[in-house]
Amino acid sequence: MVLPLQAFAMTQINSVRLWRAPDNTRLVFDLTGPVEHSVFTLSAPDRIVIDIKRTKLSAEIQGLVGGKSPITQVRTGNREADELRIVLEIAEQVTPKSFTLTPNQQYGHRLVVDLFDNETSRITNNPAEQPVTTAIINTRQPKLSSLPSSIKRDIVIAIDAGHGGEDPGAIGPGGVREKDIVLNIAKELQRQINSEKGFRAELVRTGDYFIPLRRRTDIARKKGADLFVSIHADAALRTSAFGASVYALSDSGATSETARWLADSENRSDLIGGAGNVKLDDKDAMLAGVLLDLSMTASLSSSLDVGQKVLSNMSRITPLFKKRVEQAGFMVLKSPDMPSILIETGFISNPGEAKKLSNRSHQQAIARSIHSGVRQFFQQNPPPGSYVAWLRDSGKLALGPREHVVRSGESVSLLAQRYQISPAQLRSANKLKSDVLKIGQILTVPATTLAGQ
Repeated sequence: MVLPLQAFAMTQINSVRLWRAPDNTRLVFDLTGPVEHSVFTLSAPDRIVIDIKRTKLSAEIQGLVGGKSPITQVRTGNREADELRIVLEIAEQVTPKSFTLTPNQQYGHRLVVDLFDNETSRITNNPAEQPVTTAIINTRQPKLSSLPSSIKRDIVIAIDAGHGGEDPGAIGPGGVREKDIVLNIAKELQRQINSEKGFRAELVRTGDYFIPLRRRTDIARKKGADLFVSIHADAALRTSAFGASVYALSDSGATSETARWLADSENRSDLIGGAGNVKLDDKDAMLAGVLLDLSMTASLSSSLDVGQKVLSNMSRITPLFKKRVEQAGFMVLKSPDMPSILIETGFISNPGEAKKLSNRSHQQAIARSIHSGVRQFFQQNPPPGSYVAWLRDSGKLALGPREHVVRSGESVSLLAQRYQISPAQLRSANKLKSDVLKIGQILTVPATTLAGQ
């Protein structure tokens, strides 16, 4: 029997990369081919042992010790003639999880070893212990005028910088990486939002590390987010493609081929990070299903609303790829209990847009436009108990001119009542000769002061 030459070849480890996240440490071994491996722990002292068959090191392992990593020392040796053993001495107990990844556009074969910190590892690796979130439909909005300002809470915006760590996202001309651009924009957006009383921004990803897509919305939920904003700068098949766009979730598929392609591309990033089979627990109770459906409907409506406001503001500082909010099945938008939008700030595959997106002043302008849209949405729809709701109910919240995209079933009288203006004011601001409105028509809503209802 004749075996192929590669059957006798030893796989080589060319490099080892370390990524530190707030709740775990990720080691990525870059390989020349697929491997078989096993990982187990030893105590007294605490150690992680990694055995890799038919593999050898092509260079010394360095750079894994120090900083916030739990690893204090690395030792290597041959357990058998064709089996490499790597021993990680650690300062505290961790829970390891390992898997292999096949080549993709950025990397070759890889072995990934995640070391989960104590408390978070218990939750992450045991789905039965995951906290259960119950959707509550609140039909009453209490008046807040008599409450002291100390208990009028901030509106919380969760800002998710896409990709990170092992997943660089799209790569543009000159090697500019999506994960770096969007983290800069996210940090600038956080700074701007936090400068405004009544609002607080929380970053989902604070540094260069990977977070699975499902985990991103879990982090936002634990931070008490009222809105989830995911920021991206994707690539297109044509380098001439340009313009920003905003997406909300579609429960019936994408609204265009571009939306579908982009959604598939983003969802595949979980495969890059090795979490592609994560599923949410199914709930069989009929009531839970009804509440979840109602909550999802309300969240989607709000997502489309805030998305259009962000898009309108972005149009003032950058060209748009689509003038209306697109809808697609992005995994990070599938949260039934909070409005969620995904913003494509531009196409990093376009040399001109890549240059703009790398510019600090343009990043600030992008963040400013997102901030403006978010502010407008919450001034019109402040959560009960928030400082902004107190301003509205006290008659202290002045709103400038706004835009409204007409939806099915809406009329001049209905919109006038919603925005607390007269039908004549709405007709005059839009030069309407009749009360006939078209779905998708963009109306200007005159400046008002929202008094308590």
